[in-house]
Amino acid sequence: MDFLNFIDFKITDVLDITLVAILLYYIYKLVRGSVAINIFIGIVIVWGFWKLTELLGMEMISSMVGAFMQVGLIALIIVFQQEIRKFLLMIGSTNFANKRNFIKHFKFLRQEGLTTSLDVDAVIRACEKMGATKTGALIVFARSNSLDFVKSSGDKMYIEITQPIIESIFYKNSPLHDGAAVVENNYITATRVILPVSNERNIPLRFGLRHRAAVGITEKTDAIALIVSEETGDISYVRNGEFVPFGDMEELASMIKEDLI
Repeated sequence: MDFLNFIDFKITDVLDITLVAILLYYIYKLVRGSVAINIFIGIVIVWGFWKLTELLGMEMISSMVGAFMQVGLIALIIVFQQEIRKFLLMIGSTNFANKRNFIKHFKFLRQEGLTTSLDVDAVIRACEKMGATKTGALIVFARSNSLDFVKSSGDKMYIEITQPIIESIFYKNSPLHDGAAVVENNYITATRVILPVSNERNIPLRFGLRHRAAVGITEKTDAIALIVSEETGDISYVRNGEFVPFGDMEELASMIKEDLI
C-alpha cells in the first residue's frame, strides 16, 4: 500500500531528519526568549500546514501557501537579520576540533561527570567583594565561539584565575580596569577589551554601558558574562543577550558551572 511507503526508511532519511532537527535546535536556541520566537513558531505552523495540504492533494490552497512561503523569504531575512548574523558567526567561529567544545553544542549528549575547569568559587568571591566596595567589573567567559575578534581590541594576557587577580584587575586605580576581561577555561586571556554594545531598547535605563556591552557580546556569541555595577554593587548574569535572575550566589555559581560544561 502506497500510504505505508513512509515506513521504508533509508539511512539517508535518518540523516536528513537528524540534520533538520539539529538545524531547528540551533534556530530555536538563537530566538528563544525573544519576540522572534513567536515568528519562528508561526513559520513552523505555516510550513507544516503547507506540507499537509500537499500531502492531501489540495492543490489550490497548497499553491497559495507555497507562494506565500517563497515571497515571504525576503521578509524573513529582514526580520531575522540579527539572528541570521549570530547563527553564521556562531558557525564560523566555533572550534569543532576540540572534543569538549563539540559536546557543548549538544548538552543532551554530554558525558556524565563532565565539569568545567574554571575556578567558579574564586570568581564568585571576587564579584561579591567588588560588589561590596562598588567596584565595577565586566567578565566574559568564552564557550565554544572564538572571541579573538574582540580580544584583539585589548591587552592579551595568560593569567590563571584567582580571587586576588580578578580584584586587582578591576581595582579602580588599576590601568587594566577599564573594559572587559575575557576568561577562557581557567585563564584570563585578555583585559581592557572593547565589546560590541547592544542597541536593544528593552534594556532597563538603570543599566549602563557595561551591561549593554555584556548583552552585546552574548547576543553575537554564545559567551556568558558577569557584571558588577559600579553604582549599586549589584551583580548581573547575562546569557544569550538576556539578564538571567538568580536567588543567591550559590545559585549563580551553579548556573555558571552548568553553562560552561
